[in-house]
Amino acid sequence: MLHTLAEGNDVWGVTSLDKLLYVLRDKSPQEIAVYDTDNYRLQRRINVSNLRCMADMTACAYNYCLYISGYTDRCVHRVALPNIIVTQWPVNDVAEGLSVTNTHSVLVTCLEVRKIKEFATHGKLLRQIELPQDVVSLRHAIQLSSGKVIVCHADATRHRVCLVGTDGQVVKSYGGPRGSSSEQLNVPAHSC
Repeated sequence: MLHTLAEGNDVWGVTSLDKLLYVLRDKSPQEIAVYDTDNYRLQRRINVSNLRCMADMTACAYNYCLYISGYTDRCVHRVALPNIIVTQWPVNDVAEGLSVTNTHSVLVTCLEVRKIKEFATHGKLLRQIELPQDVVSLRHAIQLSSGKVIVCHADATRHRVCLVGTDGQVVKSYGGPRGSSSEQLNVPAHSC
């Protein structure tokens, strides 16, 4: 039986590494489906037994691994490839979005506390960036080569994408109050 990407169910994370596409769905939250990017055929499934309520997934070509943010367990799960060695480390806050920096560390946006935490590949906390009071409900962040960070955030009143300096202060933002006619965004949740 041919399995394709059209399996249904919500997708919680998708990333690619080499010529493979890794997909994490709510249908089987402890499994990552691996597809060939040439024909999108299922190649295998990776079991990650401790996953519950995940929020995001990303890949690092340098460390050859996947990172998955565990929303309820407040951890980052690391899946080393190709031997599938699964480890995890605590974030100690609600882990939302993930991205890999150009120095191969992992940025974790912490949904409830207005912080971005940067970790080494095996979980050593390298630094924290605390953001201003009006940057709430963080969804995702990526670091630019300049060291500045692009942050997506949204709550019941404000939806914005911000450029944040290395000191955590907003340099520039796009968006504004929810429902305003100018600069309207609808829960920006991921940067590319």
